[in-house]
Amino acid sequence: MTDIFSLSLEELAKKIKDAELTSVEVCEKYIERINMFEKDVKAWAHFDKKVLLEKATEADDHRRSGKPVGLLHGVPIAVKDIIGTVDMPTECGTVIRKGKSYSQNAEIIDLLHASGAIVMGKTATSELAYLGPPATTNPHDKNRTPGGSSSGSAASVASFMAPASIGSQTGGSVIRPASYCGVVGYKPSYGLISRNGVLRTSYSLDQIGMFGRKVEDVAMLAKVLIKKDKYDAATIHYSTENILSETKKGPIFEPKFIFYKTDHWKIIDKKSRESFEYFIKSFKKNIEIFDTPSYFKDIHKYHQIIHETDLANNFSVYFKKFKKKLSKYMQDAISNGNKYTAKEYAEAIDFMKRSYESYEEVFEDYHGVLSPSSPGVAPKGLKSTGTAEFNKVWSYLGTPCISLPLLEGENNLPLGVQLIGNKYDDHRFLGVANWLEKECQE
Repeated sequence: MTDIFSLSLEELAKKIKDAELTSVEVCEKYIERINMFEKDVKAWAHFDKKVLLEKATEADDHRRSGKPVGLLHGVPIAVKDIIGTVDMPTECGTVIRKGKSYSQNAEIIDLLHASGAIVMGKTATSELAYLGPPATTNPHDKNRTPGGSSSGSAASVASFMAPASIGSQTGGSVIRPASYCGVVGYKPSYGLISRNGVLRTSYSLDQIGMFGRKVEDVAMLAKVLIKKDKYDAATIHYSTENILSETKKGPIFEPKFIFYKTDHWKIIDKKSRESFEYFIKSFKKNIEIFDTPSYFKDIHKYHQIIHETDLANNFSVYFKKFKKKLSKYMQDAISNGNKYTAKEYAEAIDFMKRSYESYEEVFEDYHGVLSPSSPGVAPKGLKSTGTAEFNKVWSYLGTPCISLPLLEGENNLPLGVQLIGNKYDDHRFLGVANWLEKECQE
């Protein structure tokens, strides 16, 4: 039988479509992996192998009937447990929602279903997609964090318990787990993927992202999930018809990059710094090192104001009724959020547009910005999910960003390189990311 774990998402879907593999065979292989590794990794908040095989059987019967099939027909996809599902619990990483499900599917669940994909289960998340860590461990070392808040989404792909997964990012919740777990994590431009039916932590900062093993995997997921939704006013019309082919084609000219070491370079551990220095040297004809723009310091401050104020607003009922059931992380954030003034919040929102206009000038001469995805390899211990200092700027600006597992740090643990692009230029951006991935493989 074909080694399904070596297949790209596109290859897997094609083999199911061409009847070279059945969806049942694929799901059985992933169930075997889950039986082997889930007890240590703890990536799943909800997984029912009986239901998964029933869905796979239905997918195979549909294909055999001769009816048209979608882009991901019969392919199992893992989904972060803040994304609303009718037929599975959506507990959002908190005991407050234990056993509860949503009354309707999130828009992105319906889009997955329309593509023929199978939602194979719900992956563990930090408490209410913030900082309180779940039980999930890093597949490379069970004594280290997988990152958060999309902990289970990254860990399930890294441990080959899912071919791809959906997560979300408000600070660094896609890019950092991807770096720690050694997979590709992609957060598209703000406004490309609907958050309708997804736990809201911050309207201005929440963004859906995805995990795969290659850039082409996340491009294929993007093709399915990017769509205007009238129930999420932030979404825009954006054609994805050619996004996968443009990703494969790559840039017309050899790309040029800026590398920002940022003010947080000093917190990166020594071995990781050496890996990045080697990476920069290897691409010296493509990379120029620049000082971090001065306004980035303000962005970190403004991101925090927006994030904590929105947490205080969105979870005010939980704070009033179930305060003792919330982690200290969440209690502190909500307390802080209740103290900001309307003027401070308005300034933080207004600075988004002004700072983006300054940042956008980069793309007159460069294809993208490079930086570390995280301050080094996954830290030891499971009481924290790490820091998002290398990610908050891009969540605030709403730019596309991707973590590529190109480097290794101490103990040969994975270390991600972060590529950042121009807003709504995701086709070209993914092509550049694909070029970088292939150049490093060669």
